[in-house]
Amino acid sequence: MTATFTLSLLAAGGATEILLSVLMLLAGLGVLMTGMKMLSEGLERSAGGSMRKLFGRISNNRFAGIGVGAVATILVNSSAATTVMVIGFVNAGLMTLFQATSIIMGANIGTTLTGVIIALSGFDIGSYMAVLVFVGVVITMFAKNDTVKRIGYALTGLGLMFVGLSFMSRSIKGSEILTGALQNLFAFKPVQFPLLLILIGIICTALFQSSAAMTALVVTMVGTIIPMESALFIILGTNIGTCVTAIIASFGASTNAKRTAMIHLLFNTIGTVLFTTFIWIFKNPVVYLFNLMAPNSPQMQVALFHVIFNVLTTALLVPFIRPLTRLATLLVKEKKNDDDILKMYYIDDRILHTPPIAVAQVLKEVVNMSEMARDNLDRAMKCVVERNLSEREKVLKEEEKINFVNKGVARYLIKMQSLSLSKSDEKLVGSLHHVISDVERIGDHAENFTEEASDMIQSDIKFTADAVEELSRMYEKVRKMFDTAIYVFENRDTSKLADVSQMEAEIDVMKRELGNNHVARLNAGTCSVDCSTHFYSLITALERVADHLTNVAFSIRSASGSQIEAMAKLAEENAKKHGVG
Repeated sequence: MTATFTLSLLAAGGATEILLSVLMLLAGLGVLMTGMKMLSEGLERSAGGSMRKLFGRISNNRFAGIGVGAVATILVNSSAATTVMVIGFVNAGLMTLFQATSIIMGANIGTTLTGVIIALSGFDIGSYMAVLVFVGVVITMFAKNDTVKRIGYALTGLGLMFVGLSFMSRSIKGSEILTGALQNLFAFKPVQFPLLLILIGIICTALFQSSAAMTALVVTMVGTIIPMESALFIILGTNIGTCVTAIIASFGASTNAKRTAMIHLLFNTIGTVLFTTFIWIFKNPVVYLFNLMAPNSPQMQVALFHVIFNVLTTALLVPFIRPLTRLATLLVKEKKNDDDILKMYYIDDRILHTPPIAVAQVLKEVVNMSEMARDNLDRAMKCVVERNLSEREKVLKEEEKINFVNKGVARYLIKMQSLSLSKSDEKLVGSLHHVISDVERIGDHAENFTEEASDMIQSDIKFTADAVEELSRMYEKVRKMFDTAIYVFENRDTSKLADVSQMEAEIDVMKRELGNNHVARLNAGTCSVDCSTHFYSLITALERVADHLTNVAFSIRSASGSQIEAMAKLAEENAKKHGVG
């Protein structure tokens, strides 16, 4: 189509036609990306438990890491989401650079499945696949089982992807002016220059923040507007462009997290350089080969090229994972690290992109916070029993860390409540607000214990040997209860709730006994009145610690940690199990 003919059509109302076609193209792209998001959320929520187990088995086996990365990316339907999540794990210190590298390689393979799904639109099955929107909506509306509902939600997303692709295809084919203009653009010699095509792929993917969206555009246009040899270079560019999301996610993160983003960029850049060189030299044979692999389907040819690029690049670079990590270490220099810096240990905002994993990580953070409180209570009790304040500064520093983690977890839980969570995870997140409050109060008791010890030393007040022995015995019981409560909470083990309840009852009885014993010592004149305030304060605090621990343990059955509510639920479940009531 000549430029003169194009101008004449524009004068005859062609501008309106182009505008409508572009709007339809953008609408189709929007529907496609919405469908991808729904498919991703449906799969994530259906496979939440599997995702947690998957990342719980990360090892230094590079092939296992590649498998984890590929499967995780298929489940979240985005290599960028997986990479950002991995950066979060590295930032939290839960994953090494070596492990992260193999998972990123797997993520690049897993993302090719989306391209293959998109390429199916070239086989005139889009109308049939679009019916999945109706099927998915019906399942979501009428299914009673949560898992089935999530599957319906995922099917709706898959159907919407094909609706979007159909819109995009019709927008291109429905305007001769737009089609002709784009054909002239890609037929222009300077535009056919491989490096410019790669740059187009990089920029567009960076703008969309999705290589799948850019792949969909290429699939829609290949064969009719974009020649196959040009499409190959654009696809190479999308692989570098998708690294932008990971690079942005690494801002403000640890040095190793930045190195993870660098490894992602190095992997795709090295692969792109190798493939660009080969295709530039052997362009015609490569195009002919893909035409043999998928005759008369340029869409599938593009998808197959994407698969082959990532699989071969992974195969070539797997033996060089350690050199890759060393290169990233050289490129991203270590920054000074302060061991006393206040930080979160397991959670990271980047992990929020994958809610099931975020739930697992916030649980670990709360368990870690509980263990910090337990160890600090040990130090504080040592100050009391041994009349030694050498651990006092450590207790105060750890209390500061506990308070920091408490606030961080609280903010994280608020963010999680806006995510798409399963019902069980929603209840869990709701209960954690109460749990961190109980743990934080336990931490406060540790600080109070050191103050009691300090006051007694300054006032030269000493407990009798019997009083010290009684306090040690009571703390030993509280300490045992602490370990049991953490175990119950971490493992969600309802079978030990009765043990926790029994321990709390025993500690309540012990408090009364120790109080009576102290009165007897006062009457006998073996203990001074000055000791009373401190002794009662300590045994009361230990009894309250036991109360908080009970709340922590029973939170697995009741959001507030209520024993009555939790026991009522257990009784109701047992009755249903045995057919009673």
